[in-house]
Amino acid sequence: MPAAGDAVARLVRTEGATVLATLVRVTGSVDLAQDAVQDAVVRALETWPRDGVPGNPRSWLLVAAKRRAVDLIRREARRPGKEAAAVSLLDPEPQPEPPEVVRDDLLRLVFTCCHPALALDAQVALALRTLGGLSTVEVARALLVPEATMAKRLTRAKRKISQARIPYRVPPAEELPGRLAGVAGTIYLIFNEGYAATAGADLLRRGLTSEAVRLARLLVELMPDEPTALGLLALLLLTDARSPARVDASGRPVLLAEQERDRWDAAMIREGVEMLGLALRRTPDRPDPYAVQAAIAACHALAPTPADTDWAAVVSWYDVLLTVRDTPVVRLNRAAAVAERDGPLAGLALVDAIDGLAGYPWWHASRAELLRRLGRPEPARAAYRRALELGMNGPQADHLRRRLAELPGG
Repeated sequence: MPAAGDAVARLVRTEGATVLATLVRVTGSVDLAQDAVQDAVVRALETWPRDGVPGNPRSWLLVAAKRRAVDLIRREARRPGKEAAAVSLLDPEPQPEPPEVVRDDLLRLVFTCCHPALALDAQVALALRTLGGLSTVEVARALLVPEATMAKRLTRAKRKISQARIPYRVPPAEELPGRLAGVAGTIYLIFNEGYAATAGADLLRRGLTSEAVRLARLLVELMPDEPTALGLLALLLLTDARSPARVDASGRPVLLAEQERDRWDAAMIREGVEMLGLALRRTPDRPDPYAVQAAIAACHALAPTPADTDWAAVVSWYDVLLTVRDTPVVRLNRAAAVAERDGPLAGLALVDAIDGLAGYPWWHASRAELLRRLGRPEPARAAYRRALELGMNGPQADHLRRRLAELPGG
């Protein structure tokens, strides 16, 4: 029954984010909603494997969470009106909204978390923790900061939302641009966690990738002329199109060069290329980071075989990306592309020149692969081991262990 239990846990995790977003809207409190949903999730994990999954899992969780929220409010009631507020949760009065407002609770929650009163890194961290259902450890890994730092950042962000009475809504049109960077960054990182989970037994978390694509589509509907929204959707589509070929029948990762490209989703690639064209036409002067990354993804998606990949174009697009998003991880990805274009020695020189990634497992894994290609098994072995020490999800760790075991002289 472990497999059935795992399936239930994944279902609860996927539905829980939507229930949380709805309960935040109903209660107006992120902390209260989180406590109530957590209780409902625990009950689901206790009863569903035994009694069976209900016909409408989301409704079951929402009812259970609302009841728990009512209990929590009643328990803390110390002034008139609290009891009425609690009872109203069971059957809240509909709130009138402008017709142009997107009525999607998850998108509302992204905008709440990404209020300009919060620092950008706090916006993204809070949204990942709340929306994506990521643990504090996973959020810290995604944003490359220590866990203790992330815990403090999350606490401060939630306190500021409460103290500043930041409203839970999609803001009016004139406020959208000021929140776009945080919203796009959040959706992007939710997708990344689904596409290559930072921890756990699965490489892919399809619930997260699907939700990120859905939110990106809603963002384009809300801001159809924004190149960031268009570029983000293009990037997610062109990347997610490869998902069907990214794992083998045993759940092992399949490297890009070894994937069966006829398994890639051709419809997603076509739509992604169309979105990319729209984004590029709207950025004649200053490149948009998401559109540029989508252009890199398109170089892979449109190559019929690995040998047909235009690595010179990929490197050129990375050069463009560095003009608007010069980060150590972008430099690491560019180095990998240079290694394909100019050879592993050139790539290794660039990797070794990058500062700030000593605690990033994929910096060490990249070094290990390049050292392996250069016929230097001992330093490659040390790099593989360091990457494994820093932690990653189960399938990725197993892949590195296999690569390590294949080195000569082991």
